[in-house]
This record gives sequence, structure tokens and C-alpha cells, in this order.
Amino acid sequence: MERIYDKKRIAACIAKSKYHKVLDTLDADFFLLRYEKGEFVSSPFQTETLFQIVEQGSINIYFIRDDGTRYSLSSGTTDYFLGDMDIFYPKSSSIFAEAAESLTCISFSIDKHRDLLLSNNKFLELICSSLAAKIGTMTTIDAAPASLSERVLSYMKYKCTDETLKGIQQAAFHLHCSARQLQRILNQSEAAGLVRKVGKGTYKLT
Repeated sequence: MERIYDKKRIAACIAKSKYHKVLDTLDADFFLLRYEKGEFVSSPFQTETLFQIVEQGSINIYFIRDDGTRYSLSSGTTDYFLGDMDIFYPKSSSIFAEAAESLTCISFSIDKHRDLLLSNNKFLELICSSLAAKIGTMTTIDAAPASLSERVLSYMKYKCTDETLKGIQQAAFHLHCSARQLQRILNQSEAAGLVRKVGKGTYKLT
């Protein structure tokens, strides 16, 4: 991820946005964020709460359950909002947004500007429209089918601190499988070079 504070580039991106009339009314400290394909644009691991508008590129948004099941929530391209829910609610511990290709976003801090955002009616109208569209999409989603092997790797990537699974019995409970099944999957994944054993009952994604 790269942060860009060049005022001319920021102004040019805002001028191109379909929301430029509303953005021009916000006295916010804008900056640009550039992501490479595969980078997290938003995740529970981030400590900074940002509002982001896709200026160029595309993203995939998905929900990861505790058992590693992945739900595709949405995808977005130019003018898509990220952080609209974070204005009102604490950040979800299970929702991830990932750059599907090289991506540039117009960004600013929600925490720093929360009062400003909540007092701007035009901005709130945009947020209501965005959230209504997302809720409509979510009513039709289904869990992506996944094998136990896929769920184990997903669980390690999204639910385990430092992508490290600690404790076979506890992890098996969350994954709805037996400890023997989980151990077999971990052994197979280790042989395939997908994980490595770093201690008793402890495995890390490679």
C-alpha cells in the first residue's frame, strides 16, 4: 500500500469522481491510497478507520465465518464506497475487502472527521443509498462451497493471529470437524508446502 499526499493528484481524482460536488463540501484531509492486486483494502486487522472511494481498479468484499466458510458480499469498481458502515458501527471482525487488481482510492480518516460527516446531509444521502444497495445484495448471497482443506487454510489466513493455528482440538471445534481430520489436513498441507509446523499443535501458513 502506498499513501499519496500530492494535492494536485488528489484534486484531479476528486474532480473525476461522480461524487465531486459532495466531496467539495467536505473540509476533510484527503489523500490517495494505492494497492497492489491481492492486498487488503479493508480488514479487521487495520487499526485506522478509513472512508475510501474507489477511483480506479476493482475490489472483492467477503465475509469469513469462524469455521472458515467464505461468503462473497459484493464487488466494486470506480465510485464504490468502503467504510460507509464504519461511520455508524464498530468495524466487523469478519469482513474483508481485497484488491482484485491495481487499485487507487480517495481516502480520509473517519475517526478524525466523524462529526463533520454526520452533519453533512448530502454526504449522508450518499451513504444511505450505498448501504441500501449493499443490503439488497446481501439478501441473495450464499456461502461459497469449500472443502475442509480450503476451510482450514481460510481459517488460518483470516481467523488466526499471525496466520498461525494453535491448538488442534480448539481449531477442530471451530471448523466443525474432528481433531483427527484436522491433523490429516494439516499433514497434507505441510507436505504440499502450504503450511509449516512451528511447534506442538501449532502450524503457520507459508
